[in-house]
Amino acid sequence: MTAATTVLAISALCSLALAAHGAQPASLLDAARVLAAAPYQPPGADLPPPFAGLSYDAYRAIRPAAGRAAMLPVGPAFAADLLPPGLYFPNPVVIELPKKDGGFSQKIFAASLFEYSPQYFSPQDPGSIPDKVRSAGFSGLRLRHPLNASGLMDEVLVVQGASYFRAIGQAMAYGLSARAVAIGTGGPKAEEFPRFTQLRVYAATGDAIRLEAVIDSPSLAGHLDMTLRPGLDTETDIAVTLMPRQDIRTIGVAPLTSMFFKGPMRSAVADDYRPRVHDSNVLVIENGAGEQLWRPLANPASLQTSAFLDDSPSAFGLWQTPRSFADYQDSEARYHDRPSARVVPSHDWGPGAVMLVEIPTADEFMDNIVAFWRPARSLAAGSEHRFAYRISWSRGAPLPGLPAPVRQSLSGREHDQPGTRRFVVDFAGDHAGLTPDLSASGDVTLSGPSMFPLPDGQGTRVTFLLSPGMRDSVELRLLLRDGSGAAASPVWLYRWTQPRDDGV
Repeated sequence: MTAATTVLAISALCSLALAAHGAQPASLLDAARVLAAAPYQPPGADLPPPFAGLSYDAYRAIRPAAGRAAMLPVGPAFAADLLPPGLYFPNPVVIELPKKDGGFSQKIFAASLFEYSPQYFSPQDPGSIPDKVRSAGFSGLRLRHPLNASGLMDEVLVVQGASYFRAIGQAMAYGLSARAVAIGTGGPKAEEFPRFTQLRVYAATGDAIRLEAVIDSPSLAGHLDMTLRPGLDTETDIAVTLMPRQDIRTIGVAPLTSMFFKGPMRSAVADDYRPRVHDSNVLVIENGAGEQLWRPLANPASLQTSAFLDDSPSAFGLWQTPRSFADYQDSEARYHDRPSARVVPSHDWGPGAVMLVEIPTADEFMDNIVAFWRPARSLAAGSEHRFAYRISWSRGAPLPGLPAPVRQSLSGREHDQPGTRRFVVDFAGDHAGLTPDLSASGDVTLSGPSMFPLPDGQGTRVTFLLSPGMRDSVELRLLLRDGSGAAASPVWLYRWTQPRDDGV
């Protein structure tokens, strides 16, 4: 089946679903239910020129033309850009935008909707293939809003590639992404990437805008309903409905995808002038038992998967905690301006686990960190499951109000003690009367912890030594307790693993 045929088939299924329920337009949830009851139809793999075989720079040189595919009004204070296919985005997406008189219109793809830089495209490329591009389609969309200044239509949300989307708030640069759903992430088999097949944007009301999406993959069909509220912190209220075609054990709900290349926990990963290179540096979990877990991220030598068992989590997220230019020394990437993302469930998700997958990477161009919720029970074929939650995209600090938040985590080899590594955890605040509680998994040697105040009232430092012996990995756990034994800090967790050079 060609890409063009697939687009038509999806549109036909959606139309059947809407007609069956006697309403135009109806929710795309009905269309997703029709898809789930039908055999999976894979998209076509081939793109026509000029969209086939593009380099990264050439793809970026295709731009939506204003008034044709860019700056299309979708209500007061919002506009949409339609995005071209190519590079990592070969699969077509049906896109519907609101009409002035109500209802929706499907946008018809054409090469003439875009402008092409002469540095990468000859003048006749777009105009010479008007018929061939019918087998292509839009790859997604971008929403704009006067986020930082009145009258300036800044980007606030991009929906493109599989079921990925990412948002920013004021004074932010794009960083980590979210997905509608993940399947098999970090598992022994190849990961499955469900994709958006249809997007519908509603006319904006006030400072909020709603969009729906149909999701499809070999294992499931589904539906996403999102309301976007841009601001200082941008919020996305989301409801995802999943309808498996087969039993799924390795589901990932509310997945966040980020990049961690290097930082002060193991800076020897790369000979790089920058002290830090990451979109996120810590996983923060507010679990159902009332604990706050603080897990620094790593770029390990081998794939690592961690499960944080829970029952109805309060929140979890990937955070970018250092917020000054000096922390990164990168004026182009602006890592200090990249958002954190916090997932807050809107209802009881029951038993399961927050999963963290850390994938080795040799550079900063690969998203190698994934965090998501996995229910304890598999999703059965023919069933329907709804997960509602909010994602806040923020530059703020995690866990406000705790008496002893973590300021930073550091580690390095103890050079006069071969086979030993020093860990340093700095907590904010004055911790007179508090005691460190440190433990480790397995038969390892811990020395310390020692605790002393930092100068100029910068907080308190806890430091200890780990000698892992012959172990390949060690789970470390540290928190501060008050005189009654109650927790006075987040629970700091870290998985030490053998580095690439077989040291500590």
